[in-house]
Amino acid sequence: MTTVLLLGATGQVGGQVLRLALAHPQVSRVVAPTRRPLAVPAAGRLQNPVVDFERLPPDADWWRADAALCALGTTMKLAGSQAAFRRVDHDYVLEAAGLARQAGTPVFVQNSSLGADPDSRSFYLRVKGEAERDVRTIGFDSLTIVRPSLLDAGPRPDFRLGEALGLAAARLLRPLIPPRYRPVAAAAVARVMLDAALRAEPGTRVIESEALAGTR
Repeated sequence: MTTVLLLGATGQVGGQVLRLALAHPQVSRVVAPTRRPLAVPAAGRLQNPVVDFERLPPDADWWRADAALCALGTTMKLAGSQAAFRRVDHDYVLEAAGLARQAGTPVFVQNSSLGADPDSRSFYLRVKGEAERDVRTIGFDSLTIVRPSLLDAGPRPDFRLGEALGLAAARLLRPLIPPRYRPVAAAAVARVMLDAALRAEPGTRVIESEALAGTR
């Protein structure tokens, strides 16, 4: 049976990973550190440490897992500045990944973004690319990076007009959009991430958005 460490359990993708992991027969325990307690019935399979991501506990025994899945991330609007955005999408990811590896966790699955590139002119894609690049240096036995396009996860608690308009147009024009750029269901990203964590294939692999577009 497998213990998984889930980072970012309150987000769109992370919430779906949590749901799938708790229902998966191969997963015996899910450790999901969050800022606030999760309201999730888990029949004792969920360990939910409440943490401050600015001061992660380096010696917590729950850093040691069979696999870690990272869906940490924010938006520029919620972060309020480029520095705050980078702190979450790069620094938090690297710090958590480093602590997990230091504790002996051999497998890491990272949710990134289509177009992630440390040399990108786009600040968002550059930060995502830098996070990918730096996680690669940590030395996981198995590392999977998932790069979804625009996420289609239904209504958000924080309405985003631009995203809503983009999704509406993409749904209407879906047959005309190349698979690489089609919206991807958050549940599909979560399913691929959990599968990669449980397979634990040695080495590093990147799963691009076109491989997710037909998954539900």
